[in-house]
Amino acid sequence: MKIVVMGAGVIGVTTAYFLAKAGAEVIVLDRQPGPGLETSYANAGELSYGMTSPWAAPGVPMKALKWLFMKRRPLFIWPLISPRMWKWGAQMLMNCNDAAYAVNKSRMVRVSNYSRDVMPDLIAETGIDYDGRAQGTLQLFRTEKQMKASKADQDILAEFDSPFEVLDPDGCIAAEPALAHVRDKFVGGLRLTADRTGDCRMFTMALAEKAAALGARFHYGQKIEMIRIEGDRVKGVKTDKLGLVTGDAYVCALGSFGPRLLDPIDLRLPVYPVKGYSVTLPVTDDAGAPQSTIMDETHKVAITRLGDRIRVAGTAEIAGYSDRLGPNATATVRHVIGDLFPHGGDLERAEGWTGLRPMTPDGTPILGPTRYPNLFLNTGHGTLGWTMAAGSGRAVADLVLGRKPEISFEGLTAARYGL
Repeated sequence: MKIVVMGAGVIGVTTAYFLAKAGAEVIVLDRQPGPGLETSYANAGELSYGMTSPWAAPGVPMKALKWLFMKRRPLFIWPLISPRMWKWGAQMLMNCNDAAYAVNKSRMVRVSNYSRDVMPDLIAETGIDYDGRAQGTLQLFRTEKQMKASKADQDILAEFDSPFEVLDPDGCIAAEPALAHVRDKFVGGLRLTADRTGDCRMFTMALAEKAAALGARFHYGQKIEMIRIEGDRVKGVKTDKLGLVTGDAYVCALGSFGPRLLDPIDLRLPVYPVKGYSVTLPVTDDAGAPQSTIMDETHKVAITRLGDRIRVAGTAEIAGYSDRLGPNATATVRHVIGDLFPHGGDLERAEGWTGLRPMTPDGTPILGPTRYPNLFLNTGHGTLGWTMAAGSGRAVADLVLGRKPEISFEGLTAARYGL
């Protein structure tokens, strides 16, 4: 069976690996010169199994209004003349209620927990080195109000069997010793012990090599111009250099750019880019640096240890497909690392980055079949592409190959949007 995978980010590469491992003939197409060069390049580095939740939640609209007036705010919205953006925003608001949140979270956790279970086997069988650590995530609260509000999160974590610890300042310092230098800046934390960390780009590059060793062919620098339809099936994918690339089945794993290709064939996915920023800086003092991931609840910024580097990521900017990295764009993430770990890394040598997260209005990725029998989707993971990659890649690969996936696709497919 010949399968064409569109996209060589972490989602496309994991899908290609599982397809190739099962013996399929796999072709991967990507516009970049190598794997993992878009959203997978410099994300937060979190495998956030315990923090799998939709952004659309009760109370978020009011929080968003408050965030807009913060000096170092986690959210920016640029009022573009974009019907797609406003429709997506309206759909997201409709999901900010208790009933929708419960449904959406249960769907997301299904994929996340499966990925948590698949990932160790994948690492064991491939031997990939990706600066991985298994020391959990510490959600750090600067105020008593945040600490009390976390009780709702604790109830949900317990409901979905996600292990956690509620920590006082001493407990936070025991988990992250460098926080002793800034003890006066926080009141406690919630530690998610099942979470992991690692460099998504390193993983994606290494797994692409493993997939290639299994026979998968990667064609980089290929602009995908269109999907050709004949009757009710995909006939091929046209690129600017290879021309028409044909297969028995096709998987779209293009993240935020999927809608541009799928709109013309009447698959109008509600996936919209939400821009994020990060900086990566070298560790200069191990004792003053983070050991795993710290999530600053106030600024919604994640600080992650990746080997001899520190990755600091955050900010949600709704600005269409802009990939501009302005001179002050990383000010918030720079402030947080300097505030919490002032001695750990060299901010003067920090490298800035920006990427587009492919967000659905309900937070749940869009996986599996479409109205075209030989076209499948693996997209819309938002901030959780790295977290969900192993599970969604394996599940979609099983579906494409006609095997029964190990998780249910109920509520995960494009059918929930009437597509």
